[in-house]
Amino acid sequence: MRVMRYAAGWIAPLFIFLALLGGCGGDGQTHKVRIGEVTRSVFYAPQYVALEKGFFKEEGLNVELQTTAGGDKTMTALLSGAIDVALVGAETSIYVYQQGAEDPVINFAQLTQTDGTFLVSREPMDDFDWSQLQGAVFLGQRKGGMPQMAGEFTLRKHGIDPQSDLELIQNVDFANIAAAYASGTGQFVQLFEPQASIFEREGKGHVIVSFGTESGRLPYTVFMTKQSYMKKNDEIVQKFTNAVHQAQKWVQEHTPAETAKVISPYFKDTDLDILESAVKRYLEQGSYAESPAIAEEAWNNLLDVMEGAGELKERVSVAELADNKYAEAAVQASPSP
Repeated sequence: MRVMRYAAGWIAPLFIFLALLGGCGGDGQTHKVRIGEVTRSVFYAPQYVALEKGFFKEEGLNVELQTTAGGDKTMTALLSGAIDVALVGAETSIYVYQQGAEDPVINFAQLTQTDGTFLVSREPMDDFDWSQLQGAVFLGQRKGGMPQMAGEFTLRKHGIDPQSDLELIQNVDFANIAAAYASGTGQFVQLFEPQASIFEREGKGHVIVSFGTESGRLPYTVFMTKQSYMKKNDEIVQKFTNAVHQAQKWVQEHTPAETAKVISPYFKDTDLDILESAVKRYLEQGSYAESPAIAEEAWNNLLDVMEGAGELKERVSVAELADNKYAEAAVQASPSP
């Protein structure tokens, strides 16, 4: 009897413990996933929503987020195994492919589907015409990066040769571009949110036009991983994509003010009204992808943008470097109302 009473004392807690484990994903385990984001930006609001609303945890994932400033550093971290998943421009996977990588990087969940930068001028320009950029000093982005390539693509579309018609400055690190403009460098600058809204409030600049609207749909920022990681962790990649899609739906179904409040812990030095303004801008121009799937048309537009910038050695099909099966399964499992 004493043995039975003793056993009963630990069997019940054991069952409770096992039941709790059962809630940590389909295989009863919590899996650690390390994300490296190319920068910290309101442009990536759905990612922060997925973290703050617990969508990754619901899938049994323990996600660790770090900012690996710059596409080159982010890709180096991914290839070296310092991170498991990169949130970065899809062009970086093409660069790796062009270098003949034996373990290519595969795009599996699109987060943003347009360029996220805005043309900012020092003075308001209500009747802006692209010809007004002729001969101007333009503080641009890093050569070969998506912001700069999308910007150049747009300029060429409007008859402006970025190399000969502008005084183009490209020797400023991404993290220092806003500070350089604030200190007096350039007449025009290409900025992401919330910096564009902050400059407007402070009277340091005025948003003239959206490069996102002008350059069309692109797989601009995508979650990607090495092919070897994907093969070894197929279920984890699916769970990750499920969480991303839940967050995408949440952002589409809630107001900019609600999204701003949720993501505010990631932007502690930015006022809520600025965050709300930035989210609103991105929502209105369709920057936040509603589905994690990468469309062939958008991929081909990316190739056109890279080709125009002289950064594409050869065209590569979307099927070669993107796997939409995870996105398609996530959408099917969680249809829109």
